[in-house]
Amino acid sequence: MKVSGKHYKTVWFDSDRNTVCMIDQTKLPFSFEIIELKHHSDTAKAIKNMLVRGAGAIGATAGFAMAQAFVEARESEDGNYVEAARELIEATRPTAVNLFYATNKVYTSGQESVDKAIEMAYQVAADDESDSQKIGEYGNELLKDKCRVLTHCNAGWLAFVDYGTALSPIYKADEAGKDPFVFVDETRPRGQGARLTAWELQQAGIRHKIIADNAAAFYMQKGEIDIVITGADRIAANGDTANKIGTLEKAILAKEFGIPFYIAAPFSTIDFDSPSGNVFNIEERSDDELLYHEGPDEEGVIRKIRMASPDSEGLNPAFDVTPAKYIAGIITERGIIKTEDLLKNK
Repeated sequence: MKVSGKHYKTVWFDSDRNTVCMIDQTKLPFSFEIIELKHHSDTAKAIKNMLVRGAGAIGATAGFAMAQAFVEARESEDGNYVEAARELIEATRPTAVNLFYATNKVYTSGQESVDKAIEMAYQVAADDESDSQKIGEYGNELLKDKCRVLTHCNAGWLAFVDYGTALSPIYKADEAGKDPFVFVDETRPRGQGARLTAWELQQAGIRHKIIADNAAAFYMQKGEIDIVITGADRIAANGDTANKIGTLEKAILAKEFGIPFYIAAPFSTIDFDSPSGNVFNIEERSDDELLYHEGPDEEGVIRKIRMASPDSEGLNPAFDVTPAKYIAGIITERGIIKTEDLLKNK
């Protein structure tokens, strides 16, 4: 993805300095800043505080953090240093399966050598980028000329190392001259659609409009939405899918109005050890995200203001689970797969 004409990845690793570099997504779209994290605990904190977010980007970052820990362990007298680091990293975002996939791959490789841990961390990130490109190619087949797409949250370049999942087919369609139009759910409470997806699409020059989360039914009823594509943070063996809160209601609406609803995700997001979404551990986040808004004032200073009743508390689940029956198919790097066929493709 290019920003002001220069290509960037969402997150990358400088193994010579044992430093993870990433775009600080909490500053977007008002400020574009690169941060450097020199210790695995700082990288873990960046995942927890959502400086980096999105299934693939979380996975790549977790893999890099795990590699950092192996390098740091050389100077530590703690025999359980790496194990403690893994526990810290895996506690950051409990719903995102790519995180556990990456830490396991890097930890296992690190049992052979530190160099192998670093090599695997790079491989996890490279696979994420390659898979995202392929998802875009397969998903593009679903999009017709002038296709009108609804997406929820941000499953674009910023949510992965590059290209993304839900937005990757849109980028490919644009490259093919199909001139897609995107309805961008704002995605309360953190506004990943309004802040991140819209910013991405603007950078790419793709037509789009931001809509309130509860406006989707209005546009579906009017026949103005042709297809819904979202990402996923965890997919069960039966196809049940955890994604950003609000995804479930979009799937139900799409079913009501006869609109195909697709999930775009790499195979690393499928948790074959979970028989259904009923066993998913759904992350509960601070209600501050719900009760407060952040943005620049007239002088460009980022400020946080309360926008809810001063004496009220909130509930803030980060994800909901969409049952497989609402999902037309899962767009993967291996092709578009029906939910009932996931186990056959394991």
